Amino acid sequence: MTYLPPPAEELRLIDAELWQLDARRAQLLARRARLVAALHRPVPPMPLAPPRPETSAPRVQNVLLLLGGVLLTIAAVVFTLVSWGHLGIAGRALVLGAVTLAALAAPVPLLKRGLGSTAESVAGLGLALTVLDAYALHEVAFTGAGGTAYAALAAAALAGLWAAYGLLPVTALLRSPVPAALLSAQLPLLLWAMAVGAGPYRIASALLATAGFDTVVALLSTAKAVRLVAALGACGTGGLGAWTAGWLSWDAAGPSAAARAAALLALAAVIALGAARRLEQPVNAAGGAVVGGLLLVTACGSLLRVTLPEDWTVPGHLVCGVALLAAVRAPLPEPVRRGLLLASGGVQALALLWAAPLVAVTLLGPVDWATHAWSGAPSDARATVTADAPWPPHAVAVPVVLAVVAAVLALAVRDTTWRPRALMGALTLAWATVLVLPAVLELPYSAGLSIQGATTAAALLATGSLRRHAPTREPDRPTAQPTSSLSAQVTALVLALLASFAVSFGALATRTATLTVLCALTALFAGASLISRLAPVTAPAALGHATALAAATGAAAGWQPSHTALLVLAVPVAAAFLATRLGDSPATVPVEAAGAAAGLLATGLALADPPMLALVLGLCGVITAAVAVRPARRPVGYASAALFVLAAWVRLASWDVLAPEAYTLPVTLPALFIGVLRRRHDPRTSSWTAYGPGLGAGLLPSLAAAWGDPHWTRPLLLGTAALLLTLLGARHRLQAPLVLGGGVLTLVTLHELAPYLVQMAGAVPRWVPPALAGLLLLALGATYEQRIRDVRRVREVLGKMN
Repeated sequence: MTYLPPPAEELRLIDAELWQLDARRAQLLARRARLVAALHRPVPPMPLAPPRPETSAPRVQNVLLLLGGVLLTIAAVVFTLVSWGHLGIAGRALVLGAVTLAALAAPVPLLKRGLGSTAESVAGLGLALTVLDAYALHEVAFTGAGGTAYAALAAAALAGLWAAYGLLPVTALLRSPVPAALLSAQLPLLLWAMAVGAGPYRIASALLATAGFDTVVALLSTAKAVRLVAALGACGTGGLGAWTAGWLSWDAAGPSAAARAAALLALAAVIALGAARRLEQPVNAAGGAVVGGLLLVTACGSLLRVTLPEDWTVPGHLVCGVALLAAVRAPLPEPVRRGLLLASGGVQALALLWAAPLVAVTLLGPVDWATHAWSGAPSDARATVTADAPWPPHAVAVPVVLAVVAAVLALAVRDTTWRPRALMGALTLAWATVLVLPAVLELPYSAGLSIQGATTAAALLATGSLRRHAPTREPDRPTAQPTSSLSAQVTALVLALLASFAVSFGALATRTATLTVLCALTALFAGASLISRLAPVTAPAALGHATALAAATGAAAGWQPSHTALLVLAVPVAAAFLATRLGDSPATVPVEAAGAAAGLLATGLALADPPMLALVLGLCGVITAAVAVRPARRPVGYASAALFVLAAWVRLASWDVLAPEAYTLPVTLPALFIGVLRRRHDPRTSSWTAYGPGLGAGLLPSLAAAWGDPHWTRPLLLGTAALLLTLLGARHRLQAPLVLGGGVLTLVTLHELAPYLVQMAGAVPRWVPPALAGLLLLALGATYEQRIRDVRRVREVLGKMN
């Protein structure tokens, strides 16, 4: 009902609303007056902005001057090449001389009037005309001179003329003559060497001499353009000269040729180092020092290459690279010193890259013995690592290279930041040196295995001997091991694992070596596992070697692989026992993983023998059940149950049992028992969750078999079981037994009555089924609402069940 306020209250509300309406009306009227006044006020025209220029005046001037100079130059070239023959000698000289002098003299008054850009353009034209003058002189006065020799003299003369012209007081403001002279100066020496038929050594000398001249100019000049052109010229001619000298050094066949090439390389190095010492920017100085250092190494190495055997070429260059480390003590600028150190490091890195193939062959080559194990001991350690792999060329010097770089890293690096990393590198290289030494020296097979085993033990010993440094405690944080110590331990541990990998496969050549090496490695890694910080890696490694030892022992005893699987199962047993003793240690999970891998190997070995496979699966189920006893490993119980079921199935299959109930009952009964326990522990658990899997596994395969079974025994037993389940479900109001039991009972009944229904269908007239269908529809239509209520009632009943 509508609420009406008292008259006084209602009058107050009405007055308030009328006041608001009056205020709003006054506001709108004022706004209307302003709009009307604005409409009648004349609108002044908007001033048009002047068009903005798209380019600046100096830029337009430069473009015009550039175009003018180019057109004049083209005209002069055309005149010289085309119209030159129509004039006499006097006319030719007069025209070219007058035009050239006018072009070179015109910039002087232009500079006085402040027309610098115009003066630059005219000066450029004059410089181009001097080139044409030189060409004209050759065509008229020096026709007998060789083209290359004349070009060399002309380039030198033009370079001097342009430089003098650019340095005159009246033309000193011009920026193009001196850089142009410097460009022309790049050609005389090279062209002269080519003109006299000089060999590659003199050509390289000419290039390097030009580079030295450019370097001096770049260092002494103050003009930016001159310095840029000189630097580019020095890099170009110096790089080409150094490349030529390097090629000559590589191709040198004797000491004399190598010495000349080394001298050229040394000259290039002196130029680069001299420039680096005078450069102000640290990056450029360091780059020049790197180039100079590499050129010095190449020069010295070329002399050693022709005097030493070919196998020692790389060590010779390495020694030269290590000698660059003397720059640390030399009185050199810091960028130059740093560049030389970088050059030395680059040489050492290249030497290690050259040695890497032999280390890879030593580590991976023995893997080939897995394809022909116990075929007999090889002749020596080199044959052990090259069972099916090629031996790298010139590998005899690889241990020397590795040892030299290791010594450099251990002794030369003193920086507190880099020293721990250098020590790890030295440890790795020392390990690699010892690893490849037996193959390089072609030691006996047993000696090679012994040295590799000792390398593994030494790496493990180094891992265990690395102690934690003094820790620093922080509030609310546990004491942490320093990163450097941890990295060193990881490095040594990885080296131990790699060495054990190589020696394990190399030992496959003979039965005795295999058993001996695997026993020693198992004991070695097991002993290292006593150190708690190493156990997460060494304990699984010990179990892995123990697995290989068990398999090799069975094979040595002549057992079938399926029987060897029983021996391999000793490793998962040991892993389970060890994991129980470790508790929450970080090594627990790796140990369990190693045990699981051994169990998989045992299962694979027994695949060809079903009875033995069933036994192996059953024993694996026992082991996993023992693991599942621990509170933290309860989920492993599911794996244990699955293994027991698989073991039963494999055993039944080996007995040629085809009845599905024999396979399903071992699953159904434990599943139902677990369901009962779960419902007892948590009554709110759904019957589908507790009993559904077990009932489905027990009923559905039997139902599928009953539909194809011509006998009456299975349908009778299955129907009886389904009836009992239906009654139990109804008694305890459980959905899963009621629905599954009733469904299976219905399907079994239909299967058993199917022959009679078929006979009845044949005896009944064809009009009867449609008539019965019609009557059924009429009955359903007449009692539709009652049927709906019945369906709802059934749904409610099922909904109340668990």
